Amino acid sequence: MIDLINLSVQFGGDYLFKNFSFKIHSDDRICLVGANGSGKSTLLKIINGEISPESGTIQRQKKISIGYLPQDNVVHKGKTLLEEANSSLTNITNLKEKENSILEQLNSKNLDDDDRQELIFQLGEIHHRFEELDYYSSSSRVEKILKGLGFADDDFEKMTDTFSIGWQMRIALSKILISQNDIILMDEPTNHLDLDSLQWLISFLNSTKCALIIVSHDKHFVNSVTNKTLEIFQNKISSFKGNYDAYLKFKVERDALLESQFEQQQKQIKDTQKFIERFRYKATKAKQVQSRIKQLEKIELIELPTDKREIRIRFPEAPSSGKVNIELLNVSKFYGSKLIFEKINFTIHRKDKIAFVGPNGAGKTTLAKIIAGIIPFDSGDRKVGHNTIISHYAQDVADQLNPELDIIETLDGISEQLTIGALRSLLGSFLFTGDDVFKKVSVLSGGEKSRVALAKILLTKANLIILDEPTNHLDIASKEILQQALIDFNGSIVLISHDIDFLKPIVNKTVEIRDKKAAIFEGGIDYYLYKKNQDENWAAPTISGSPKETIENKKLQKKREAEIRQQIYTATKDLKIKLNTTEKRIEELEKKQTELQKLLYSPDTYSDINFANEKNREFSIVKLELENLYKQWDSLAAEISEIELRFS
Repeated sequence: MIDLINLSVQFGGDYLFKNFSFKIHSDDRICLVGANGSGKSTLLKIINGEISPESGTIQRQKKISIGYLPQDNVVHKGKTLLEEANSSLTNITNLKEKENSILEQLNSKNLDDDDRQELIFQLGEIHHRFEELDYYSSSSRVEKILKGLGFADDDFEKMTDTFSIGWQMRIALSKILISQNDIILMDEPTNHLDLDSLQWLISFLNSTKCALIIVSHDKHFVNSVTNKTLEIFQNKISSFKGNYDAYLKFKVERDALLESQFEQQQKQIKDTQKFIERFRYKATKAKQVQSRIKQLEKIELIELPTDKREIRIRFPEAPSSGKVNIELLNVSKFYGSKLIFEKINFTIHRKDKIAFVGPNGAGKTTLAKIIAGIIPFDSGDRKVGHNTIISHYAQDVADQLNPELDIIETLDGISEQLTIGALRSLLGSFLFTGDDVFKKVSVLSGGEKSRVALAKILLTKANLIILDEPTNHLDIASKEILQQALIDFNGSIVLISHDIDFLKPIVNKTVEIRDKKAAIFEGGIDYYLYKKNQDENWAAPTISGSPKETIENKKLQKKREAEIRQQIYTATKDLKIKLNTTEKRIEELEKKQTELQKLLYSPDTYSDINFANEKNREFSIVKLELENLYKQWDSLAAEISEIELRFS
């Protein structure tokens, strides 16, 4: 689909990559990797046509459509969410305009037979293209994509201006998915997703036929959707078959070989330098000395990869605490008249490492802040255990940094055990190198401030650490360093994150917050996903209501499930009958539509103009009724799902 031929790009006088050639095929699912600043985002922008390379050419297949999701700076204004999403159906909108134009022309009495036949042929082509674009279910597809990305029904008529930055990025992502592009380019698409929408996106991308090029620090995500890896390394771009994990295995072998070659080269350089120093002033050796000097000048130095995984950081030793760190009893929280959650009963024991999961807006951050003692609650009780010391990293914690200090000053003095050199090593693991550490906080980007705030948390003594989406602005190597520090930490942790690979080795308990309630899963994130995906009838013990209600007898549980099934049957019986009737009518009309299309595609039909016009009108009536039935089916199905969810 796209040929990149001998591309070269410079930045600040240095090449990001040079003489890069690559073919992107329709079935390619590519993960683009490389160190921060290596040129990944630049390459995406070149493929999208936003910027031009210094040299080289790009050949794109004709009429190819490209969807591009940048990492940030996306804002939508002036439309409702549904209007903005529907604006992505440009192919369908253009075809609809052409169809209306042709139908108007066909109603003209002044058309001769040849012109009429040509218009009928064009109409057939349009209808064929409608089928390819899944036009007849496009409205339901738009709604499914919006809901899959976490938008609720009552969001559809909200103005896009009212959505936060994270939701703006979801709107942009939804438009790309709706557009049915031939190739999708995505730069950190998971940063603003919760676990539900992330799992939905993986499923959606795996069911589409478009090509993908993805830049992401979420290993679980790229391993799930890609089959090829492009690496930008030492100003070159190399391609590898397989997903990110397969690439990592190759990288270990490649780096070991590079290290061996580096050591051999360094030995050769030292031996040559010794020879030059030894015989520099001997006239009889002058010719050989000059030859060795030229050899040194011609050597292409082997560069070793920067491997941040060798850097190991640790939280300060957790001060001793009681058996229980925090206990919440019947805690409820409102924002205005809106109930966020009700009667939460929850205990954090010493050395618990807990993941909070659930859809955005369900109350994960709110509950974390209540546990941290940052915001009040409306009813219930919060008990703090003996000597519990809390350290809290929130998504907005960067705003609390002193803008007048530089980065190194911000961290200096928090830990008496760390020297300036040790602080610089810590900052290096969070992508601040060289003179970066002397930048004032006031000039840092939002992501940079977040990384400084996270480094500050790492130096603070506590025995309960609460982290809200700490990995959003970290590369994979930095995440691995933080991950290992959290594994090694001997205190308690509450961790909000949608990054499955990051959570896996850390947490031993999972709490799902959804529908104003919370449920506890006595196991890590793998156990939670298994229970959610494989055993839909299994119910996690609730941690809402009175504490006595959190443990249920198995017999009572089975009885309750049977009662729920009966309630669902009673509540959905009439709706399912209507749904079945609608499905049968859709089947009849789809069959009728197919028959009419065959007639309209046949030249013999137009030997009788009156008959042809009648069949065209009949086709339009069938199509309109089908559109209404599709909407009716979607509405009934959604109502049934909502009832079933209410009882679940």
